[in-house]
Amino acid sequence: MSVRKRSWTTAKGETKEAWLVDYWQNGKRHHKTFERKKDADAALAKIKVDIRQGTHVAPSQSIKVEEAAVLWLKTCEAAELERASMRIYADVVRHHIVPMIGDVKLANVTAATVRSFQDRLREEGRSHYTIKKATGFLSSIIAEAVHRGLHSHNIVPSVTHARKSPERVQKRQKGKLMVGIDIPSPQEVGQIIAGAISPEWRTFLILLAFSGLRASEARGLRWKNVDLAKGKVRVVERADRYLEFGPPKSISGERTVPLTSYVINTLKEWKLQCPKFESDLVFPSPSGRPYHHQSCVRQGLIAAQGDKVKYTGLHCLRHFYASLCINRQQDGGLGLPPKTVQDRLGHSTLAMTMDTYGHLFPQEIDSEVEDAAVLRVISGNRAS
Repeated sequence: MSVRKRSWTTAKGETKEAWLVDYWQNGKRHHKTFERKKDADAALAKIKVDIRQGTHVAPSQSIKVEEAAVLWLKTCEAAELERASMRIYADVVRHHIVPMIGDVKLANVTAATVRSFQDRLREEGRSHYTIKKATGFLSSIIAEAVHRGLHSHNIVPSVTHARKSPERVQKRQKGKLMVGIDIPSPQEVGQIIAGAISPEWRTFLILLAFSGLRASEARGLRWKNVDLAKGKVRVVERADRYLEFGPPKSISGERTVPLTSYVINTLKEWKLQCPKFESDLVFPSPSGRPYHHQSCVRQGLIAAQGDKVKYTGLHCLRHFYASLCINRQQDGGLGLPPKTVQDRLGHSTLAMTMDTYGHLFPQEIDSEVEDAAVLRVISGNRAS
């Protein structure tokens, strides 16, 4: 293994120089060219480590991003992911990753390559969400290749987690969830429920607003998982966009949510009227299957708002429940601690709860209470 200087003359008579990394692996000779010696030295040092660990893949043996994407999708299919998820993965690969970066070999994917990929998406007018999703999928594709021994490392996380990256700046500038804009106020929720067009949709809206269930979880909810005697709902499955049942979004999504007496009584009244089907759904469509998401939006939320539609997504009611859990009791809320809010919402991590709703938690500090606590400590120390 060595780094040496290489000089040559072009067809136009120009003299050029570069630094060549020359090494052997498995009886085969490989080389890679760099403009600067320090880059060549760094590359050689990494190659030595990778070969020692058995993770090095020579550039000539590297597969293309498109080939790696095919392997990743096969792995996702083998994991029996939901059809909705597979469709999203395949669409992003087909429309964004393959056309823009599919021909690039994994060995040639650098930080600059990833940034260029993001820039091209941005130039085409793609949203911040689409760029973030496409970059995340690219990272997963390369990670799968690493697991298969087809590549040595995944460069994407180091790019996306860089300090002051445009993505993080844009996220800060995007703003926080606001009551009256993203989160309905208590008065607005009351008006929405009062405007429900039928007992079924009234019950549906009440359950979402006072349990924090995702719309897919409510659409897939069965009576056997509703304990009206104990006032609890067990969330163990949901209905996807194809009306197929599957587990919640994450392991944390499987949870038990307590219900208030008002919600319990509303469910009891609805159960007496609810059509009976083998599916045992709490909110069955006329065919006995789950409702489509858009049907719930139109017949539930949109219809309840009448001519003045302000909130167009059912997730606003989940946001409302989160704010209800967080707000202080003197402000009409439950005043629950962050960990409890996380458990009720079914977030996979506490960080997710705090990133989304952290600004809603009380920030005021009672100086008198704090002073009293300090004095108790001081007094106790003196007594000892």
